[in-house]
Amino acid sequence: MRSAILIAVGALVFLGAVPASAPLEIVRLESQRTLGDGRLAALLGSADDATAARAALAIGRTKLLAGVPLLAAHLKDRRDAVRAFSTYGLGLIGQGNDPEALVSATRDPSGAVVIAALDAIGRYEEAQKLAAGPEQRAVGAVIRCLAGAPTPEVRGKAAISLSFFADGPQGGAVAAVLRQAFAKETDPGVRERIMWTVFRRYAAKVPIAFLRTGLGDKDEIVRIEAVRAYGKLKGATLVADLQPLLNDPSWRVQEQTAESIRVLQGGQLTQHWTAIPSFVHTPAPVPDRFASLPDDVPSPLPLLPQTARDMLGPAHGLHPRLRIVTTQGNIYVALYPEWAPLTVTNFLNLMDRGFLDNNPWFRIVPDFVVQTGEQDAKNAPGPGYSISAEENPLEQNSYVISMGLNYDDKTSTPIRDSAGSEYYITLSPQYHLDNAFTVFGVMTSGFDVLGRLTESDKVIRIERVADIVL
Repeated sequence: MRSAILIAVGALVFLGAVPASAPLEIVRLESQRTLGDGRLAALLGSADDATAARAALAIGRTKLLAGVPLLAAHLKDRRDAVRAFSTYGLGLIGQGNDPEALVSATRDPSGAVVIAALDAIGRYEEAQKLAAGPEQRAVGAVIRCLAGAPTPEVRGKAAISLSFFADGPQGGAVAAVLRQAFAKETDPGVRERIMWTVFRRYAAKVPIAFLRTGLGDKDEIVRIEAVRAYGKLKGATLVADLQPLLNDPSWRVQEQTAESIRVLQGGQLTQHWTAIPSFVHTPAPVPDRFASLPDDVPSPLPLLPQTARDMLGPAHGLHPRLRIVTTQGNIYVALYPEWAPLTVTNFLNLMDRGFLDNNPWFRIVPDFVVQTGEQDAKNAPGPGYSISAEENPLEQNSYVISMGLNYDDKTSTPIRDSAGSEYYITLSPQYHLDNAFTVFGVMTSGFDVLGRLTESDKVIRIERVADIVL
């Protein structure tokens, strides 16, 4: 695997994903999961803001315990981006001895740092690294962010982070907080994330009346999450609440409604979408406005997040864009080399080799993902190597593109650093995948195509088109 990584890292210079010198060295050390005998520590201490920030992220991605004191020493750095990635890196390592520092970071004046702190707290709770006292203070800090943060990005991230506390002693109280926050919230994105958290971990802890309200919400994602929450409950009598949504204007709501009804009636969720039921109103084909886009070359972008939005999205500037030509139409995605340079380079290399052409959508799960990247997911050997994961704070919202991973047969958990060529596009928010899977891009056009795909469809080819400003 490591030889393949070195080849891919070397190709970064030629593809323009990152410039040579320090940034390239950081990617190399990070992908090798080493601190480089003090080299990453030296780069973390660089006077260059972009270099120091990127080194902090790299130290976190190594997941080495020796990185904890290095990052902890920079939690008070004068530079927002360095504080943010030092905080986020501690969450990746998940073995720090000072969770109180993460709680303190939720009050940082930089939204980027607050996002990192909320992410790290969620990772600590998931790994059961919070003792009773720190856990109570941590959940209190997250609730404070949900209730009173001025930016919707922070409130939304806080809602997602609360999903990790459902089984703790505060689970019942958190459920009530989520209901109250939903009632007061006006931002659509935050309301969607609150309802997602309710679906994911608190469906049985909220009154059915609350979920019924969600079924009639004007927001498509809120309706989807409320329908999914119904699927976590028991009782065929609840089917009557969902029946009207089989005629919802949204094809995504229709599909999820059918899935939840199936579960309530004692069935199982669909694992392979091989045919579209007649009641689903699939979206009509939309004219491709970008059919004549020319090829272009990406430009390197530094990672210097200062605000919450910076921490959850692409760096401002030109991003490489691809056209995925399918048997149902064209899908366009923009890639994030600033967040996942190795992943983007690997993907572009596979594209150039034609490895991603003529591949089936071998896994389509309603309201979850469409997945491809190999000729046969069960029997194909993949590209013959795997690459290092590039965890980042980008959320697995609808329509992001991420790398698939292998799973441990005994624990059913994803295996880190096992990505090769398989990739997926989310059909709806899947924030529970945030902690393990590498987001490396987002769809920009062709959304109607997703609604018509089944596992009999293929990716005909993938091609580069003009960069897009994000």
